[in-house]
Amino acid sequence: MGVLTGLLLVMTGGLASGSFYIPFNKVKKWAWEVYWLVGGIFSWLIAPWVIAWLTLPSLSEIFRQASLDQMLIPVVFGFLWGIGGLTFGLALRYLGIALGMAIALGLTAAFGTLIPPAFYGQLPSMMALLSGKVIILGVVLCLVGIGITGWAGIRKDKEILDDQKRASVKEFNLKKGLLVALISGLMNACFAFGIAAGKPVAEIAVSLGASSVHQNNPVFVLILLGGLVVNGFYCIWMMIKNKSASDLLFIRKKLIFHNLLFSGLAGTIWFLQFFFYGMGESMMGKYGFAAWSILMSSTIVFSNLWGLYFKEWKGVAKKTILIVIAGLLILIISTGFIGWGTYLVRFE
Repeated sequence: MGVLTGLLLVMTGGLASGSFYIPFNKVKKWAWEVYWLVGGIFSWLIAPWVIAWLTLPSLSEIFRQASLDQMLIPVVFGFLWGIGGLTFGLALRYLGIALGMAIALGLTAAFGTLIPPAFYGQLPSMMALLSGKVIILGVVLCLVGIGITGWAGIRKDKEILDDQKRASVKEFNLKKGLLVALISGLMNACFAFGIAAGKPVAEIAVSLGASSVHQNNPVFVLILLGGLVVNGFYCIWMMIKNKSASDLLFIRKKLIFHNLLFSGLAGTIWFLQFFFYGMGESMMGKYGFAAWSILMSSTIVFSNLWGLYFKEWKGVAKKTILIVIAGLLILIISTGFIGWGTYLVRFE
């Protein structure tokens, strides 16, 4: 039951990750960099600290006992993860939304899932066990599912975009796109590396009385602090460049409250993906690394389900709908394999 609960918690994180952008659609008369920064302050700063303070016995004591290196390494990985978010945007710019997202998320899932156990030398021992082989199969299926949904996205773009809109994709560049997608996948996976590197901090939290399901919360504080530096500076630079900082002042007070509410809601929901992911990952034992691919796959599943709900696929061919449904089913099946493999651990 612990493994099943862990899987459900990680998938709940995927639901949050795939849904957080919906409140942003309610924001009015704010430039992207403005509402992204406001939402980011909630997701990268306020929510992590509040959740950590509510779920840990003494957050300040955890950081007091941790060494500088133990805290600095997760912050550095968070900084690198922040770079991944920016290069993700470039991947979409050079490859298009469907192809760029499929490649970048696929690489993120692969790097974030497999590199931590490879770094700690766990892959050979994993492949010697049935549980490890089943989990690796689940990861491979996850990547296949991501690729199929990306293929459906490419077909969708071709089917619903007119010639004028296709012509606007003037910066398509396969070589540049693959390069930045590779960088994005590796850098975005640094969040998973940060969690792995932050285990000493998590262990201190447990030693001070924190529940094991909340042991990653102080690590999230550190990782997201690094992400805040990168994204914060970028948004501020864009606000200066586009002269959009005035968006925060020169609109009606009622609208400012409205925008703050929905931007804050979006940012908080975004952070909840890691709150639930952290709890679920801690319940999956030594194969908790597989939780990363579950988070990525469930994010794609729920975001595509929202797309179907909001009729974003309206007007595409039935074959394309069947392809995206097939991709989503494979992603769901991959989660089942990863959960099965984790369950088998107790019998080995």
